[in-house]
Amino acid sequence: MINIYLASPFFSDEQIDRVQRVEQALDRNKTVDTYFSPRKADPQDLEVGSLPWRDFIFKNDIKHLDEATMVVAVVDYIDDHVDSGTAYEIGYAHAHKKPLIIIQEKGPKLNLMISESLTYYLNNIDELADYDFNNLKSNIFIGDVF
Repeated sequence: MINIYLASPFFSDEQIDRVQRVEQALDRNKTVDTYFSPRKADPQDLEVGSLPWRDFIFKNDIKHLDEATMVVAVVDYIDDHVDSGTAYEIGYAHAHKKPLIIIQEKGPKLNLMISESLTYYLNNIDELADYDFNNLKSNIFIGDVF
């Protein structure tokens, strides 16, 4: 069973559009059984930023990371800085030996810690709809790292 954790920033309209397109690609992918997108898991009954909200978000994200068979992560940079939450989730996935699919639409460079931990790299979200998650292929990042 393919259970994906979708790591992505969703703080701006551009980022929300990007993660929605990834969700749509995963919805179309016949090899994906289920996926968790933290963007959709915000509890409506808790005040954003409150201690109970923070506790819920952290524990829920970790629970879903632990349950995932692999992680799909969107890496979009502001200058050379990836979203810190997404970076944490990428590192967590690597530390727990989960395959890591990286999507990078923006920017020609990639942080070397991400480039060396990924299983598959792509820069076109539409490719995700046809990726065979049952037979993981490798596609290393070729390009400038920092």
